[in-house]
Amino acid sequence: MWSRDTMPLKPPTNNETLDIEKILRILPHRYPFLMVDRVLEVEVGKRIVALKNVTYNEFFFQGHFPKYHVMPGVLIIEAIAQVGGILSHFSLDEPEKQLSFLSKVDKVKFRKPVFPGDQLRLEAEFIRMKQKYCIMQGRALVNGDVVAEGEMMATFVRREE
Repeated sequence: MWSRDTMPLKPPTNNETLDIEKILRILPHRYPFLMVDRVLEVEVGKRIVALKNVTYNEFFFQGHFPKYHVMPGVLIIEAIAQVGGILSHFSLDEPEKQLSFLSKVDKVKFRKPVFPGDQLRLEAEFIRMKQKYCIMQGRALVNGDVVAEGEMMATFVRREE
């Protein structure tokens, strides 16, 4: 019998979204490094759109920077990579038996700072998808403006049983 925690996850369709409970079943990340709050769209094998709400309570604002709070660019890239991990989950055969590790970032540009109160719209699309790795183009937007973008490569590793 299926429980809520063991029922296979399906990508959202139409007006459905993936909430945080479903995201936690896909990504191994936990506080303070879970950077995805909601998945809005998934086109399996193609693209994904998700959200990250940036609040004043984020751990990194304590030191980055104490009088001028700016979300670190590397964490914006991490958020895009996590969204790519969710897309990979829905695009792989037997995703529960594999982990996705960020293995390369390239052509990254930071265009604008991200502040407390902003909402990141995270978008990623596959450039290439293979059995052992994928390459994707990703970007983060705030109010329709691109704040960061770049290419990322993820390598798939078999989970230890």
